Amino acid sequence: MVRATDRLTLIGLTVLGAVPSFVGSIVLIAVFAVQLGWFPSFGSGEGFFDEVYHLVLPSIALAIVFIVLVGKVTRSAMVEQLNREHVEVATSRGLTRPTVVRRHVLRNALGPIITVSGILIAGLIVASSIVESAFGLSGIGSLLVQSVDRLDFPVVQGIVLFVVTAFVVVNAIVDVLEPWIDPRSAAGEGAR
Repeated sequence: MVRATDRLTLIGLTVLGAVPSFVGSIVLIAVFAVQLGWFPSFGSGEGFFDEVYHLVLPSIALAIVFIVLVGKVTRSAMVEQLNREHVEVATSRGLTRPTVVRRHVLRNALGPIITVSGILIAGLIVASSIVESAFGLSGIGSLLVQSVDRLDFPVVQGIVLFVVTAFVVVNAIVDVLEPWIDPRSAAGEGAR
């Protein structure tokens, strides 16, 4: 049962990962905005709740690829940790499966998950340009596209500087959090 669930999860993640953001945007608009009429397909709305309502489809379209990447890393890290000796020892001590997964497997698998998540958070800023264009939203991504079209290099440089700064700050936060999450990483590779 576990292997079947694992394979279905991997197949589902692979299929979703093959869908580019702009294709996901078009499919979401076609299904949920045009056919079902549940969400608006264009614009940013007025007022807080209307803006949130208008951002549901764009946020899903933007999140699909990143959820897939984090899901694959999570799966890989969890499978690696499940095969370690300390998990067998914890299981043989009589701990329940959820306790073993929470205390021993997930805790040790958090390092790669947090690292990839930090890198992807900075990448969201860049990927937003495609989704903003598809949904007719005005944001940093659409400003970047318009600035490139108009050859407005100071604005392009400012946006690139912002993205690089966000990337550096997020990576610094991840580097600070990693020894707190996994103390073995602070001791170095030899402690493992």
